[in-house]
Amino acid sequence: MMNSIGIIPARYASTRFPGKPLVQIKGKSMIRRVYEQASQARLQHVLVATDDERILAEVQSFGGNVVLTGSHHQSGTDRCFEAYTLFNQPCEFIINIQGDEPFIQPEQINLVIDLFSSPATQLGTLVKKISNQAELFNPNSPKVILDNRQQAIYFSRHPIPYVRGVEPEHWLERHTFYKHIGIYGYRADILEQITQLPPSDLELSESLEQLRWLQNNFRIATALTTQENIGIDTPEDLEKILVKED
Repeated sequence: MMNSIGIIPARYASTRFPGKPLVQIKGKSMIRRVYEQASQARLQHVLVATDDERILAEVQSFGGNVVLTGSHHQSGTDRCFEAYTLFNQPCEFIINIQGDEPFIQPEQINLVIDLFSSPATQLGTLVKKISNQAELFNPNSPKVILDNRQQAIYFSRHPIPYVRGVEPEHWLERHTFYKHIGIYGYRADILEQITQLPPSDLELSESLEQLRWLQNNFRIATALTTQENIGIDTPEDLEKILVKED
């Protein structure tokens, strides 16, 4: 079995939802729920990476592994790399698990892990078929196009590809579109390399960090999931989920 670690970046500061990792969801904090879901996947280690003492204390209170990282990181990827170096145990690959997805399925994490059974895999992520117009044209839901080996070619907040000669409301009938699910896997040596790269113009244009990797000729393998991920960005998102769960 490959030696792997799942790292959950968790910041306290959030413009739309400060203190989000500590919010209670049916008697457990959000960060605890993510940690427990990740612990059911085929990972050798699970680790929370935070820049806040309150989150550190919460993870310690339920016996989880946690490290305190700097507050200067521009992305979860950068925080993951610092956390991995602080963990100080060599792993073959690292899975970056979003700290605001308390209902992430262990099977989804395992799909990313399985991508690394190929020695050629540098980076991995998940994609899901888009089934409705709202999703296709939602700029907060990045789209991805793939080559014949299921490697990512490009990510965009705009629907891609453009279906020429067809009205946009009929695009889903003519082409299979994919959206990106925000979980990443990195081979350890590749994670170190990509954190040294300066932001690229495509990344800055779309505000998608994975474009920096593609623009620097790194390859991103993808696996197809049929499960929907539920991210919580605002208090309203949480309220909707709690109502649905009830």
